[in-house]
Amino acid sequence: MSAKNIVVIGSANIDMVIKTLTLPRPGETVTGGEFLLAAGGKGANQAVAAARLGGTVTFVAKVGTDSFGDQAIANYKKEGIDTSQIVLEKDHATGVALILVDQNGENLISVASGANSQWNDADLTRIHSVVEQAGIVVFQLEIPLYVVTALAGIAADAGVPVLLDPAPAAELPEELLRNVSYLKPNEHEAETLCGIKVVNESTAVQAAQRLLDLGVRKAVIITLGAKGALVLERNRVPQLVNAPTIQTADTTAAGDAFTGALAWQLNQNVELFEAVRIANCVAAMSATRMGAQPSLPTRKELDNFMITRLQAASVS
Repeated sequence: MSAKNIVVIGSANIDMVIKTLTLPRPGETVTGGEFLLAAGGKGANQAVAAARLGGTVTFVAKVGTDSFGDQAIANYKKEGIDTSQIVLEKDHATGVALILVDQNGENLISVASGANSQWNDADLTRIHSVVEQAGIVVFQLEIPLYVVTALAGIAADAGVPVLLDPAPAAELPEELLRNVSYLKPNEHEAETLCGIKVVNESTAVQAAQRLLDLGVRKAVIITLGAKGALVLERNRVPQLVNAPTIQTADTTAAGDAFTGALAWQLNQNVELFEAVRIANCVAAMSATRMGAQPSLPTRKELDNFMITRLQAASVS
């Protein structure tokens, strides 16, 4: 039997990216950069990531009735994503993210949410059945928190697994955490959620255990950048899943690439550690390329990447 839809509920933005040698300090102007205009938004990035890898994806979002919104929807359709649950907000612009990226791939991001913030109770009713019938539901925090909390509850009540990428970092109600099957913070987000500063594998384990204690149902996956990801399943031994070594160009969408790939794997009932290993590879590939959605690999590219790594390992 084929897997049910991956339902991604979240933000859709247009990313305006400038790559410079160094990131500006407050009050400083840095010149000589390269400009890129690309589709983004954490929700959209994760939907596209899962779709390019072969997942059957429904994207639930809001965009403005402007050229950015029209182009975004056209792009999602080209990726094979079901866009029937994307709402056009006539009085609000499509979300925009301004992104600065330095020569090492580090970034600064500022977002004008626009239509992403215009959710209401009618939207919860409208997509109730979409959530209940999903194979897995994926959330981030670029739409109103009460929406994420309510819809996660609907999914959990229906027995649908919930994958939450708690970004941008925010404190979350225990009501939400108790309905999350898989929580995927990075080091900074984990500290915001539980108060434990993550500086190494040991503190990552402590933070993950604390988040399980707060109610996360199945597992906490703390991404650690180039070090990989710390995985702690309930009543299991923690495990660090190493990431591939790569030459970083832009980390903007690496976390979203990881989440989309993880959702794709989990929706196929792949064992969690293997799912995280695959997600690490997808995130690494994304970080070698500029832009958000332009950086996300296809299934064929992922397969070639992994074959190349296996061949290199056998030679060494």
